[in-house]
Amino acid sequence: MDPRRSRALAAVLLAATLTGCTGGGEGGGGEPGAAGLGDPYFPELGNGGYDVRHYALTLAYEPRTGRLTGTADITARATQTLSAFNLDLTGLTVHGATVDGAPATVHRSGSEVTLRPGAGLRSGDTFRTVIRYSGTPVTLTDAEGAREGWLRTSDGAVALGEPTGSTTWFPGNHHPSDKATYALTVTVPNGLQAISNGEPAPHRPSGDRTTFTWRSTEPMASYLATLAIGRYETKTSRTPDGIPVHTAARGNAPLLARIPELLAWETKRFGPYPFTSTGAIVDPQIDVQYALETQSRPFFDKNTFDASTLVHELAHQWYGNSVSPESWRDMWLNESFATYAEWLYAEDFADTPAQDSFDEAFADDDNWAFPPADPPTAADISGPPVYGRGAMVLHKIRQAVGDDTFFGILRGWAAKHRHANASTEDFVTYVEDEAGEELTTVWDTYLYGDGRPTGPSA
Repeated sequence: MDPRRSRALAAVLLAATLTGCTGGGEGGGGEPGAAGLGDPYFPELGNGGYDVRHYALTLAYEPRTGRLTGTADITARATQTLSAFNLDLTGLTVHGATVDGAPATVHRSGSEVTLRPGAGLRSGDTFRTVIRYSGTPVTLTDAEGAREGWLRTSDGAVALGEPTGSTTWFPGNHHPSDKATYALTVTVPNGLQAISNGEPAPHRPSGDRTTFTWRSTEPMASYLATLAIGRYETKTSRTPDGIPVHTAARGNAPLLARIPELLAWETKRFGPYPFTSTGAIVDPQIDVQYALETQSRPFFDKNTFDASTLVHELAHQWYGNSVSPESWRDMWLNESFATYAEWLYAEDFADTPAQDSFDEAFADDDNWAFPPADPPTAADISGPPVYGRGAMVLHKIRQAVGDDTFFGILRGWAAKHRHANASTEDFVTYVEDEAGEELTTVWDTYLYGDGRPTGPSA
C-alpha cells in the first residue's frame, strides 16, 4: 500500500475512533469528513465534509531565523453531519484550535490535522475554526522535481503553491475544487514589504515592525495564494479600463510597464477581466525555473520574465484562476489556453500565424508522450503535452468551427464558469454545444489519442 494512502487511512480511522468514544455532540451522531478528496494524482489532498468560504490569515515572519507564526481563522460550511474533520498542513506545529469558540481536540498525522469539535456540526452549518501554529516553513520538491512551498531569500521568502506547496504555510482544504476568499495580515521587520494577492490596505508601522494587509474578494484556489516578503520596489498604476496594477520587483523590470497594454489586449480576446486588480511579482533571488499564475499577481523568477511568459501568466487569470480545474487531471485546461494565448500574441504582435506555432508544436516529439487530458502520473501534470498538445487541441477546434465561433468559445467558456470549477467533460460538452456538432476527431486524435497522427487528421 502506498504510504501516503496509509497516512490518510490512519487519519480517517483515528477520527472514527474519536467519534465512537465520545459520540457526535450536540446535533447528534455524525461521521468524520474524509481525509482526502481522492484526486487522481493527489488522493489525500483536500478534505471532505465541508466547503471553505473564507480564510483570514494573520502571520508574522522573522527572516533572520526563518520562523513563521500564524493564526488561521477559517469560515466553512458543513456539507455533511460532522463529528470530526481534517485540514492539510505540512511541517508546522499546531498549538491549539477552536471551533465556534470552543476548544477542539487536535491530532496530527503527517500532513493531516484532524480536529474534533466539542459539539458535532450539522450538515449546512456555517462554522468558524481558529488554529494557532508556528515553525519554520519547508520547501517541497514536487513529483516532477520542481521546488515549491516556502522559498527563503536573503531578506525574506516567497510562497509558491502549485500543486501542494500552499500546505507549507497555512492550514486548509488544499484542493483546487474548494475555492474561497482570503484576507492576509502579515507583520515583518521594518524596511521589508509583504506582497500578496488582491487589494492592499494601508500598511501599519509599529515600533520595529510593519503590518501589511491584502484582501482577495473573488474565490481563489489555495495553490494560487502567494506571499512575497523582501525589499521590493512597489508601484501602482491602472489599465485603460481603470483596473489597479500592483507590481513588486527587485531592481529594474521595464516589462512591467506593458501589463496594462497586454491586459487590454487579452480582455478583447477573452472577455472582461475577472478580478479587481492585476500586477506581478518579479524576484531574481528565486531560481525555480518557472513562472506561476498566482491569482491577480503572477510570480516570475530570475529566468522567466519575458513578454511571452507574461502573456501566458496573465491569460491564466481567466483560464485556471477564474475557471479552475475540477481536479488535477484537468490541468490541461489551464495550460492549453495560456499557451494558445502565446500563439495569439505571436499572431497579433509578431505576424506569426497560429498555424506556424501549431506546426512547431506538432513536430516536437515531447508533445506526443501522452494524451494531455490523461497524464500518466503526478510527475506529468505539467509535462509538455499538457501545454503544447493542449494548445493544439484548441487550434484544431478553431479550424473545425471557424474564427467567429472559436473566439466566441474562448470568451463564453470564461464567462460560463467564472469564479467556479470545470472539468474536461464540461469543456467537451460546451464546445460541441456552441459548435452545433460533434468534434470526435479532435478529441480522439489530439485530446485522448496515443501517438502523433498521420494523414488527413493531422
